[in-house]
Amino acid sequence: MQLSPSSPKTGPEAAPDARRDVLRRPAPDRGRTLLGPALSLIHTGQTPTRSALTRALDVTRATAGAVTAELEALGLITVDSRPAAGGRGRPSHGLAIDPEGPVVVAGQIHADGLSVTLAGLGGLLDPPVQLPLPAATDPVRMLRAVAEAGAELARSTSRRCLGAALALPNPVTEPDGAALAALHFAWPSGTPVADLYDVEVGRADHGPHALRPLPTAVANDANLGALAEYRHGAGRGARHLLLVTSGHRGVGGALVIDGRLHTGSAGLALEVGHLTVDPHGRPCQCGNRGCLNSETDPDALFAAAGLTPEPGRPLLDQARELCRSAATDERARSAVEHVIDRLGLGLAGVANILNPDRVVLSGLHLDLLEAAPERLRAVVAERCLWGRSGRVPIVGAELAHSALAGAAELAWRPYLADPQSVLVG
Repeated sequence: MQLSPSSPKTGPEAAPDARRDVLRRPAPDRGRTLLGPALSLIHTGQTPTRSALTRALDVTRATAGAVTAELEALGLITVDSRPAAGGRGRPSHGLAIDPEGPVVVAGQIHADGLSVTLAGLGGLLDPPVQLPLPAATDPVRMLRAVAEAGAELARSTSRRCLGAALALPNPVTEPDGAALAALHFAWPSGTPVADLYDVEVGRADHGPHALRPLPTAVANDANLGALAEYRHGAGRGARHLLLVTSGHRGVGGALVIDGRLHTGSAGLALEVGHLTVDPHGRPCQCGNRGCLNSETDPDALFAAAGLTPEPGRPLLDQARELCRSAATDERARSAVEHVIDRLGLGLAGVANILNPDRVVLSGLHLDLLEAAPERLRAVVAERCLWGRSGRVPIVGAELAHSALAGAAELAWRPYLADPQSVLVG
């Protein structure tokens, strides 16, 4: 069964008529069930042409044409009206995300600031706005600050805003959305961040083009970064993807298995930052000593170099500069090697348990990998059973703002599952 045909866009006046047509005529069940898978394939860049989509969905050309026409009528994709030749077979219509289509707000709270941006489909982010932490860092004020910053961006665009999601630097329980061990800001354990963020987003003015009420979601930043890298970055094509990252402070980890985040029974899995790599090492905020958290983050790198970071500048930026100076500065090189050895111990231990087919490093860990790639891989190979056979590829992240990109993925999730839900409101 095919979708009912939709009028193609032929000019500025055609798109509203097509969307009204969609409102009048719900798609038949088979077509509706194909909309989500089709949009997901286009969103992740796997089907740049209609013929590629036809093969991926295993449907007829007519069905693929009807599905793409429906997604175009919803304002989510564009279909090139002129088939492009390339390779064997007949020319095929190009598929792309509609650059004027809807957006979501993606936000991030990290140890020394806030980030917020607008994100369309396809993993495309506007340049993020970076803001300092508010003077008071209690949960309500922090969440209000990031919600208001996102609302300001939504008011600045003529594109429709469909949701808001937030990446947090601490574990977030599922399904209730409570923050546990929010050590950077001393929030009470169990703070209901999902509910509080929803309230603050609801209070903010997102302008006339935003859905009301605006759906919200929150999750751990490492989990979201892994999801984004899996869909749009260095994790594409992996089946068991392990991501380990160090941002402004601390270390996070996440595991994606066959496209799904492994979050455990309550959303708290893969807290690799509290894996002990040096029993006599630096104290960790959790009360232990020598955690990956306290041995391989920016603070640890400065401590190993015997240096003090400059106040008032983002710590991660300074740590990256220190990594780059390792090529010419003996003190920096010694510090980088010290931290890399401990990172390698941690990666080997996790890889022995999880047996990933790819390890992606982001944040400061990406810079450590680039500073001494052979040393890090050698430490992992020496300590990891699978590493000795060369079966644990360690690669750098490709996305500049993976946690924000992951927050966007979280906000887009309901629309990727059911594209026709963009018509709500």
